Amino acid sequence: MKHGKKYNESLKLVEPGKLYDVNEAMELAVKTKTAKFDETVEVHVRLGVDSRHADQQVRGAVVLPNGTGKKVRTLVIAKGDKAKAAEEAGSDFVGAEDMVEKIQKENWLDFDVVIASPDMMGLVGRLGKVLGPRGLMPSPKAGTVTPDVGKAVTEAKAGKIEYRLDKTNIIHCPIGKVSFGAEKLQQNLETLMGAIVKAKPASAKGQYIRSCVVSATMGPGIKLNPAKFGA
Repeated sequence: MKHGKKYNESLKLVEPGKLYDVNEAMELAVKTKTAKFDETVEVHVRLGVDSRHADQQVRGAVVLPNGTGKKVRTLVIAKGDKAKAAEEAGSDFVGAEDMVEKIQKENWLDFDVVIASPDMMGLVGRLGKVLGPRGLMPSPKAGTVTPDVGKAVTEAKAGKIEYRLDKTNIIHCPIGKVSFGAEKLQQNLETLMGAIVKAKPASAKGQYIRSCVVSATMGPGIKLNPAKFGA
């Protein structure tokens, strides 16, 4: 794969084969940005588990202390007092059958997070084929199926992200924008990694965090020392 001049210049700043400490890696992630827009910094964590086994799934959600830098649009499926609580919390869209119908008939997907009260999951279940493949299906583990929908909206807008193991045993997550600076990115990364370590399945054997790489959207990958995360 051919890379542009700016990428190749950034690549020279990253020492091949070196495992960086978190603070060094975050400073490099900021330095190696190449685009004119405010690039997202992402982390990719390979775990020593097997996602094919139900008892080795790693999934959850965590509120990043400095947010993600992205404006999050929330859709809440709820009725009555819960719908009112969602509106008061500032949810972009609130409804029940009307919202489900809009998604089904118009293929409407102008939202980033779907939150539902538990009594609405029978209704939301109809959207499984639409929301599931896009990673938008509400779930109790992610905190998006909850009786306290107002709190869920507040957390989502404050920078709550979901982490989830893919089929190749890797978790991919955004941890903020380049403009945050190294210190805030480090705080976000350490919060996320702390949650992933805490979510280690009891059945996981051997080294849990096999590798960890961070990069800006258009920048090169920077390898972190997985031993620093204590798992």
